Amino acid sequence: MALASKDRSAGDARTLTTQKISIAGRLFLSAAILSFAILFAAGVLLSTFYEHAAERNFDERLGVYLRALVADIAVSGENARIDPDELNDPEFALPLSGWYWQITRLDAGKPDIRSSRSLFAARLPRLADIGVPAGLGGARKGYAKGPDDRRLRIVERTIDTGDDGVYLVQVAAKTDEIETAINRFEIYLVVTFILLGLALVASSVLQLRYGLAPLRQLQEGVAAIRRGESETIAGAFSPDIAPLAGELNLLIGANRAVVERARTQVGNLAHALKTPLSVIINEAAAPSGPLAAKVEEQAAIMRDQVAYYLDRARAAVRAGAVTSATDVEPVVRSFLGAFEKIYAERAISFALDMPQPVRFLGERQDLEEMIGNLADNGGKWAKSAVAVAVFPEFAQTGAERSFFRVIIEDDGPGLAPEMREAALARGRRLDETKPGSGLGLSIVADLAAMYGGDLSLAGSAMGGLRAELRLPATPNPPSPTRS
Repeated sequence: MALASKDRSAGDARTLTTQKISIAGRLFLSAAILSFAILFAAGVLLSTFYEHAAERNFDERLGVYLRALVADIAVSGENARIDPDELNDPEFALPLSGWYWQITRLDAGKPDIRSSRSLFAARLPRLADIGVPAGLGGARKGYAKGPDDRRLRIVERTIDTGDDGVYLVQVAAKTDEIETAINRFEIYLVVTFILLGLALVASSVLQLRYGLAPLRQLQEGVAAIRRGESETIAGAFSPDIAPLAGELNLLIGANRAVVERARTQVGNLAHALKTPLSVIINEAAAPSGPLAAKVEEQAAIMRDQVAYYLDRARAAVRAGAVTSATDVEPVVRSFLGAFEKIYAERAISFALDMPQPVRFLGERQDLEEMIGNLADNGGKWAKSAVAVAVFPEFAQTGAERSFFRVIIEDDGPGLAPEMREAALARGRRLDETKPGSGLGLSIVADLAAMYGGDLSLAGSAMGGLRAELRLPATPNPPSPTRS
């Protein structure tokens, strides 16, 4: 069970890691890994082919000397003496130069060995003695250690001249030339393949940027709708992306139609309910008596409840729309200017701290209702000052929502913790709440929740109440309009 749990945890970790990699990242990594794997395999194959080709060319060169020695034996017989100068290579005359030839008569009682001056009384090893198999025509090719322990490439062949005897003819040369050529080729190959790999990676990046450009255009179109800058995804798309953009536009249109129908139904319901309630209130106001007063009182409560829930329904419909965006600063400043005039007799000052402009992802009238209720509540209870601060919380990635906070504080008496909870909870059971008994905060809490935000109350450093409103913002901050 423990091992299974560990395997599941490891699998979940790998899944999360994979999910964090973007499509462009996956394509780039796969292209880079495959490119380098192919280049590595091609480099190994080319290096092997070149090594074999270099050996063949070297063997052909040694074979020329071997055939010259064989021809001399066949023509001259056992009395022939090989002159190194006849091989046209002075290396055979230099002691321990690394280039040697040796002729050994095999059918004599005591082997008769003739060799180049370069062997300097040393002897070449036989490839047959170290297990090198014979090739076509009985010739052998292989590597062995020479007189000075240097690695030699040796070609040898057994020649039967009949009455003149059986001879083993050997030609050997040091492998420095082969190794130098192979090493030089491998260096060139590595440098070439590194440059080719970098070129392939660069071309992959260009291909990804060009190939994923329609997706980025589609993303910008959706982001423009979220910011309230457009109502549809506009632009010319490639044939494989155009159907997706069209389906998204149809979905947005269907959503807008549903919103409009719901808004119409809410308006019709409002008119249908207001008229009967007005009639009931008017009829109850005519005669006097406790029953009429009670009917008038309850009808007024019903009217307030209907208006409240109709406002909530309209707000919910507006919150469901994705094409509305409102600048926050003008709304806040207009309310603060109005409330300074309203509370001028009490000398209540309203201050705004807004370091960066933000836009509310929703309807202007809903923002006005939330800000107005909170600012009005602060002005009612403040002794001398109300402070308003607006701070953005822009998301780090496009997959996250952006928010902003509106903090309204006053220097009034404040609210006890249990009263704060009650003030926010009253909107849930409006039928148990009388009008005018703190509905403003509950309305703000309900509206904020509809937009995916929230409202919280706490004690203020100024001594009164601190109301913190968190609401969704457009994905990108708006450009400042003030100079």
